[in-house]
Amino acid sequence: MLWLILSVLVWGLLHSLLASLKVKELARQVLGARVNRVYRLAYNIFAGISFLPVLAAAALTPDRRLYLAPLPWSGLMVFGELLAVAALVIGFRQTDAWEFLGLRQANDPVQMRRGSLVIGGLYYNVRHPLYSAGLVFIWLTPLMTLDVLAINITLTVYVLCGAFFEERKLRVEFGQAYADYSAATPMFIPFLKGNKSHRETSGH
Repeated sequence: MLWLILSVLVWGLLHSLLASLKVKELARQVLGARVNRVYRLAYNIFAGISFLPVLAAAALTPDRRLYLAPLPWSGLMVFGELLAVAALVIGFRQTDAWEFLGLRQANDPVQMRRGSLVIGGLYYNVRHPLYSAGLVFIWLTPLMTLDVLAINITLTVYVLCGAFFEERKLRVEFGQAYADYSAATPMFIPFLKGNKSHRETSGH
């Protein structure tokens, strides 16, 4: 169990570190400005490959079932997971899925320009809809085992910490525009703040 938790924490630490502005700037200094075109794509590939040891640790760790939700609750939980998947798909599309994956930048040097702040769609009601949907998906699983619980808790901690560092990065990138947006929009749970009439829509 300890090795499983540590493997997720190490993965999350590397994931957050490579996403930081300091590491990106270091990569530009060492490899040149052209690294901007492939950094996002390489980052996503590395994130996927580096998660394999986590899966291996989960497979090798003795497991025990904690609960299996009965009907109709299991059906409602699966329905909630499907809604979370739909929110993930919509969120990816609203932020340009190809750009998010890094494929657009790799094929089009023009995409190296500064991005725009997205505050419409799902982002109108919550600042991090992808994180929110991801957390809903992992916690609504009808079958909970000891290993799954350990992974879920660790991933939740990672998401919360990762969102904090991403907020700092976005404030540096977008300045007052992001400060105004964050003041009017909740971080994870939508509809906690109501009056957005003062906020002007920008971005795409």
